[in-house]
Amino acid sequence: MERVTGIGGVFFRAKDPQALGRWYAEHLGVTEVPTSYGGAAWEQEAGVTVFAPFPADSDYFRRPEQQWAINFRVRDLDAMVAQLRGADIEVQVHDEVYPNGRFAELVDPEGTPIQLWEPMEPSVTD
Repeated sequence: MERVTGIGGVFFRAKDPQALGRWYAEHLGVTEVPTSYGGAAWEQEAGVTVFAPFPADSDYFRRPEQQWAINFRVRDLDAMVAQLRGADIEVQVHDEVYPNGRFAELVDPEGTPIQLWEPMEPSVTD
């Protein structure tokens, strides 16, 4: 069976697309969409990507009208949280360390939930 090989883009509506694109670039390092086909687009590092539909009544997305959320993998959660807090962005770090890693949550300027995930390093015996 033929299958997709990854996510080629995340497309969503925004009240102010240019300002929101700049916010993601400045605070999370997600390169803005190039203005020409010759421009360099953001390239993510290889790694796990979870594709998870949720029940329609889930409170995971904070607001009933919110239809999507994004989870970004990070190498160093503490450094990313410090960087965001240094820019006066509120971030909540989960107290619990899960079997798959550590997590933190924030929202973008338009209220879209963002989760940061520092994956657990595989153990030597894995």
